[in-house]
Amino acid sequence: MKQARPITITGGRLVLPDGVREGAIRLVDGRIAALGDIEGEEGDEIVQARGRLITPGLVDYGVFAVDKPAFHFGGITRAALMPDQSPPLDLPSRVAYIAKSGKPDLWVHPLAAATRGLEGESLAEAALMREAGARGIATGRRWIGDTGVMLRLLTYAAMLDLPVVAHAEDGALAGDAVATAGEMATRLGLPSAPAEAETLAIARDLALAEMAGARIHFRQVTTRGGLSLIRAAKAKGLAVTAGVTPAHFMLSDLAIATFRSFMRLSPPLRPEDDRQAVIEAIADGTVDVVSSGHDPRGVEDKRLPFADAEPGMAGAETLLAMLLTLERDGAIDMARVFDLCASAPARLLGVEAGALVEGYEADIAIIDPDKPWIVDRRKMEASAGNTPFDGQPTQGRVIALFKGGVAVGL
Repeated sequence: MKQARPITITGGRLVLPDGVREGAIRLVDGRIAALGDIEGEEGDEIVQARGRLITPGLVDYGVFAVDKPAFHFGGITRAALMPDQSPPLDLPSRVAYIAKSGKPDLWVHPLAAATRGLEGESLAEAALMREAGARGIATGRRWIGDTGVMLRLLTYAAMLDLPVVAHAEDGALAGDAVATAGEMATRLGLPSAPAEAETLAIARDLALAEMAGARIHFRQVTTRGGLSLIRAAKAKGLAVTAGVTPAHFMLSDLAIATFRSFMRLSPPLRPEDDRQAVIEAIADGTVDVVSSGHDPRGVEDKRLPFADAEPGMAGAETLLAMLLTLERDGAIDMARVFDLCASAPARLLGVEAGALVEGYEADIAIIDPDKPWIVDRRKMEASAGNTPFDGQPTQGRVIALFKGGVAVGL
């Protein structure tokens, strides 16, 4: 589906890499043709933004399921899919299928499985999967415990110039834990693991990445100690990036007090000091990406005792609204909001998207940042409504969305 005729979106506020300013944007043949103080040309379709934000479409880095209606609701035009599928994305044919699956109104960028069956033992054929469309290599939901395998993976990835997306949690320490060791876990009697399960995993993988000269992305870094390691590695010049999901800057482990399984996440919710550390790291640039961690789980996985429930949350629809809370609180500005959820993940994927730049693909959202709404699991577009933000009043909604210059129905 190609753009039929040029579109000029006018009367809005452009969210540019260096700030927000009034202006218009013109989309031609699926690309951004011009932006700024411009007017539509004869024959253009004119779209009135009416003072709202004109932004890049969101790029969601590291989802576990593709829910097209939920992604469109959240303003997501591209998503990097984790290899934890059934079957896993450990063969070129599976990667190629996924790479074509969402088009034309959503582009899915598969991340190749690091090891066969995601078992952490034998390396998968990353070179062939790169040719099939993989934009990175991921260890999946689990940490690779074998240091030799991880070093070989990082060395292989460096040769292919692909980033490795790592799960930052020492599996031997984490075990079957569902909470972070501390006061809350003790009071509730829940299996717990120390925060050091994250820091030890990060420390080892940073050392291996430096040895291999590889690019490494930690999909979720959620503790003060882990973030300090990332900050130091960046200061040292290592090619490391870090991500987090909104749950870990919006919620602390106080949220698990009711045993509601929607709060059962991986990694588990952390104490308040770690939550504050995540906000600080987002503000100072230590955290590069905020992703939804979209992982909808049905009642068969969630309507269970807290310790027996599967981790995961339906996050695509709430990603933008939760990020906008940081902007309203003054922690970050609007340009930084869209660097976190669009520009930076697009750079990780190596695609010309995620920013309002001439020549980039015309993945555009019109957003009302002040529009109020209440998160309601019963009304969500996702295949399951297991959101930890159920019932929470919030602000910020996508009013219109364009993928490659073509309007997407919301």
